[in-house]
Amino acid sequence: MRLVFSIFVIMLLVTDLSGQKDTLKNINDTLPGGSYVLPKVEREGVTLPEVEIKEVTVVARPKAVRRSEYRKYERLIYNVKKVYPYALIVRQRLDQVNEELKSITDEKEQKNYMKGVEKDVFAEYEDDMRKMTITQGKLLIKLIDRETQNTSYTLIKDYRGKFSAAFWQGIARIFGTNLKEEYDRFGDDALIELIIQEIDAGRL
Repeated sequence: MRLVFSIFVIMLLVTDLSGQKDTLKNINDTLPGGSYVLPKVEREGVTLPEVEIKEVTVVARPKAVRRSEYRKYERLIYNVKKVYPYALIVRQRLDQVNEELKSITDEKEQKNYMKGVEKDVFAEYEDDMRKMTITQGKLLIKLIDRETQNTSYTLIKDYRGKFSAAFWQGIARIFGTNLKEEYDRFGDDALIELIIQEIDAGRL
């Protein structure tokens, strides 16, 4: 699917995740025996130990009563497991690209480097992207949004300009996709979020 692959390449090349890394603070001063000294924080005149923890998402498990609903749920699991690794690849490759660009100050050299990266990406992932269905392509765009915390439209507009964003939005709409759509882990995409958490935990 050419649209999916093109969007994948754009996201891989133009997104900057340098400000999206986990900001969870490390617990200070590990002591013998597995104990910790927690940092002290004063709030309203009271000083107490405090530790910042990661956000936990709690959603209900699906009640697949009908066979058709269960098959739909199984299909969603299949699609997420197929697409999710590529969303993670985006993050990994972006880290590499951004790190390399830090050492390249010449604008022409930067463009040449990006062209080389694009060529490598096409060679490595073109076959996989072409085999994706439109449903899987929509899901990939959503999961890239999940990883970058920006819609695909916003990313393209910020890094490639309004014309490119409008062009790709027009192409996407032809295939029934909206690049302005946001990933909603607490709403419409809660089931997808649950599946991803099960994958990350090694249970799927």
